[in-house]
This record gives sequence, C-alpha cells and structure tokens, in this order.
Amino acid sequence: MAAIGSSANKLIELWKCPYTRAYLPHLFLFISVLGSLLKLLELVSESYFSNSRNVLNVYFVKVSWGWTLALLLPFIYFSNSYKRSRAFVLKRLTSLLVATFIWYTCTETFYYIEDVTGACYESNTMEVIRDGDITTKAACKKAGFIWDGFDISGHSFILSYSALVIVEEMAAMLQIPNSHRNAFLDCLYIALNVIVAIWLWMFACTSVYFHHLIDKFLGTSVGVLGWYVTYVVWYPKCSLPGLPPQPNEQKEHA
Repeated sequence: MAAIGSSANKLIELWKCPYTRAYLPHLFLFISVLGSLLKLLELVSESYFSNSRNVLNVYFVKVSWGWTLALLLPFIYFSNSYKRSRAFVLKRLTSLLVATFIWYTCTETFYYIEDVTGACYESNTMEVIRDGDITTKAACKKAGFIWDGFDISGHSFILSYSALVIVEEMAAMLQIPNSHRNAFLDCLYIALNVIVAIWLWMFACTSVYFHHLIDKFLGTSVGVLGWYVTYVVWYPKCSLPGLPPQPNEQKEHA
C-alpha cells in the first residue's frame, strides 16, 4: 500500500508543474508533424509497433474510449467528492457525456468523409470497382477489395483527445491531501497515468508508421480543438459541467 501511495505522490508532483499540462497539446501537434517527416524521409525502421496487430493497438487503442471511460468514471466520482457536494460531483460527471458526444460525432464524421471521398479498388489492378452496391469502405473491405478515400486519422484524434481529457480530469487529485486518499483512488490515478503514457507512445507510433501528414495533422487538430472548446472556453465559464477541482481550491461547491 505504501508503494502505491508513494508512486501516486511522485506522479502528483509531476503534474503539479503547470508547464506539464500547458504544453501537452503543443506536444501532440509537434509529434504529429515530426513523426510524419520521419516517415516521409524513411528514417524510422520497421518494428513491432509498425504492425497494426501489435498488442497495444489491438487491446488498448482499438477500444481506447472504453478504457478512458472505464477509468475516468470512478475517478471523477471519488476525486471530485473531497469537500464537495453530491450535486457538484454529478455535474462534473456530465463532462463524460460531453466528451463521448465529441468522440462519437468526430469519429462518425471522419467515416462519412472517407466514404463520400473514396472509391473501391481491386487489390491487384487498382481499377475502380463499378458495382453500385459497394459505396462504403465497410462494404468494400467486406468484399475483399481496397477502399481509397480521404482518411483523417482517427487514431491521432482519439489518442490526443483522450489524453488531454484525462490529464485535465486528473487535476482534481492535486488538491486532495494524503490523509483523505485511499488505495483505490491512488490505483485509479496511477492507472490513468499509465493510460496517458500508452496513448502518447501509440500516438508517436501512428505518426511515424501510418497515414499521411495531412491526415494525422487534421486528426490531431480536431482532438486538440475538442479539448480547447471544452476545458479552455466552455467549462471555466459554466458550472455545468464546470472544471475539475483545482489545486489549493478549498471552496465548497454546491
């Protein structure tokens, strides 16, 4: 138990530095551009992570929003409960509804754009399949062919957006003294930090191994924009859902 608390304390000290959170959106944009240039110049050799069937991609990235919700839901509930009312906690939980709406809307929009801008090709001849029944990427792949459309990187979007949302919500931990924390909350906090580290690593792998520069930059930009509109513009000015409790904030919220 002591080791868990000690690990949580070290992570808390890391995120207490204001620059750590402030520069994270810029870091995602920088990695997206740098990784794309490395890919273009073929400066990064193939590796285990250049295979989309790697374990982190299959069991984490493919269901990344599920991991994000599964960990954030209990964390927001318990970390926002310190010196605050149940009504405040319930309002803060609505941030997950907002985030899920943004995730769903953006990913569905990406799918739609790829469908309306693409065409189905035979794998060998690269001739367009003229079958009127094959008008979507899903139908094309199911038939064993190749779909070529404007593919905004969903990985770049979801990994950057999820990480930014998690980091914002983890700020609540910074205002809870050690005496009011328990092992369960510390474990949730450590797990969220591990997930952020995985998202950062897989985001970097996406940048150097997959997609084109414009696809990744647009996906990352949408992820950063989703974070900016909510946690920078909307939440500070509105109590529903409002921002997470901030360090040194002792005021009781209704």
